Order: sequence, then structure tokens, then C-alpha cells
Amino acid sequence: MSENETKRRTADIEIVEDDSFSYEGFQVVRGEFFSHIYEPSFTLNQNKVSVNMACIRKLPEVEYVQALVNPETKKLAIRPCREEEKDSFRWCSTGKKISPKQVTCKIFFGKIFALMGWNPNHRYKLLGKLIRSNGELLFTFDLANPEIYERKVNEDGKLKASRTPVYPEDWKNQFGLSVEEHQRNLQVNIFDGYSIFGVKENRKASASAPDRNKESEVSEHEQPDSATTSTLY
Repeated sequence: MSENETKRRTADIEIVEDDSFSYEGFQVVRGEFFSHIYEPSFTLNQNKVSVNMACIRKLPEVEYVQALVNPETKKLAIRPCREEEKDSFRWCSTGKKISPKQVTCKIFFGKIFALMGWNPNHRYKLLGKLIRSNGELLFTFDLANPEIYERKVNEDGKLKASRTPVYPEDWKNQFGLSVEEHQRNLQVNIFDGYSIFGVKENRKASASAPDRNKESEVSEHEQPDSATTSTLY
């Protein structure tokens, strides 16, 4: 729909003027409370991290990214970059059908879970947004607002993963952040307090091909190629 068509349709809608309305006291309902199958997400599960296909679809031309973490604000960012940039890694498959890939990252996984005080037996999923900051596109994820999929021990002693997420305790008595706090959280500076993590591929270099040391995966359901294991260093 063009901008002119939008304006014409809006002009046909009866609008009540009310200058007394205020956002004071309102809370922005958390996106986690709605269906979000097509929203960008980042998952941490059993020493692996992954984004979903929605991330790849939003930036289909991107092949290499960097992972950034701000320990102070508890924010995670996935930033597109060039292959030759330090700490870059491939986040998608190389075949005809592009898809996300997984990253095995015991050290990074452990540092994030220690930072957040999370249970490593559970799966944590973060919803994110594609934003433009200082002229750059990047995905941002809030570590403080995860969906938690618990694993509990059955009577036979085996772990069973829940398909229904649970949320942090302090979410029970609120719909979301206040309008003011929500607006402040939209402001992101990717170079202010962030640490950059790289991915290193464990495979032998050949004489005809240089060591790429940058293969990775990021997908919620696919398993990594058994011939190639990617680890975070």
C-alpha cells in the first residue's frame, strides 16, 4: 500500500480528538506473550547457540556475523560483517538452500549462563529485533527476558524437555515495561560496553585451501554436520 493510499484510508476513519490521553501508567505488553513464529529469536541449548530462520530471511544477503555481549546491560547483539573482519563467522549454510546453522560453544555458553545465573539443563530462547544503529543493521536480544523451557527428571531418571515456556518470576505481576523504560531500551550503541566473541572451526587445513576458522551454525532444530564442529573461543 502506497503512502498516498494510506493517507486516503486514514482520512475516511472517524478520529476522536483527545489531548488528555497520556501514556503515564501504561505498560507495553511483552512480545513474548504473543505468538512470534516469524520473529527473530536466539536460542541457547545444551552448549549450543542458534538463531531461527526469521533472522536469515530478514538479512538474506548476509553470510558472516559477529556476536557481541554487553555484560552491564545484559544485551546480546548479532552484527553482520565482512568475512575478513576479526571474529567473524558464517551463520548460514553454503548450499543452494540457505538455512541457519548451529554453533557449539561450551565456553561462551558457560559464560552467559554464569552471567545470568541460568540453569544449564534448560533451554533459553530470546526474542529480538532487527534495528539500525549508527547506520548499521544488527539484531538485538535482551538476556534479561528469556523464554525458559525446563527439563525435568522423570520417574525413570531421564530428562524431559517442556514444550511450554515459563518466564521470570517478576513477570507474573506485570504486562511489560513502562512506556518510558521500553523506549529507553530501544536505544542501543553496539560499541558501548560490548565484548566481541568469535567462532573457530576445528578442521584440518589443506594445502589448496587456507584455514577458514570461521564455520558455524545457528538453527534451533538442525544438528551440526558431524564432519565439521564449530566452537567458540
